[in-house]
Amino acid sequence: MSYPLLKSLHIIGVVTWFAGLFYIVRLFVYLAETLERPEHEQAVLLPQLQLMARRLWFGITWPSGIFATGFGLGLLAFFPLTGWLHLKLAMVAGLWVYHLGCHWLLGRFLRGEPAWSSRSLRIYNEVATLFLVAIVFVVVFKDALVMAYALAGLGVLSAVLMAAIVAYRRLREAA
Repeated sequence: MSYPLLKSLHIIGVVTWFAGLFYIVRLFVYLAETLERPEHEQAVLLPQLQLMARRLWFGITWPSGIFATGFGLGLLAFFPLTGWLHLKLAMVAGLWVYHLGCHWLLGRFLRGEPAWSSRSLRIYNEVATLFLVAIVFVVVFKDALVMAYALAGLGVLSAVLMAAIVAYRRLREAA
């Protein structure tokens, strides 16, 4: 398989994988909030949200993660294993840990068991954003000094995201 074809398929897999990871945790937030509602509301909302989550997870997110990883591993034939690539592979391994955490959460929600609060899930949702930003910077820059600045920026981004989550919670509570 040619390099441009492999790279294109890898990028498509990455985009759809992250789309699934971003949306599944948002569905978890809705599921957590639904489990706090009266039983008659749960009877309507819960089956629909569970169906949406199941279809997203098994129809899009799992296949996309496998495709992104498979095509990414295929790209290794074109690159020597240098420092930046080791770092990227480590971050992808971390992303798979996050993915498996989402799988565990989905299992809980499909059984109708509360897993985490909606606030905790909103914070968990930002972990995928941090992985995305870090991986993109490593792949694009491939330079240790630039990566150090990027990781410092990632710390700042983390702080900003946390502040935004707290501010959003306060706005919701005030309303």
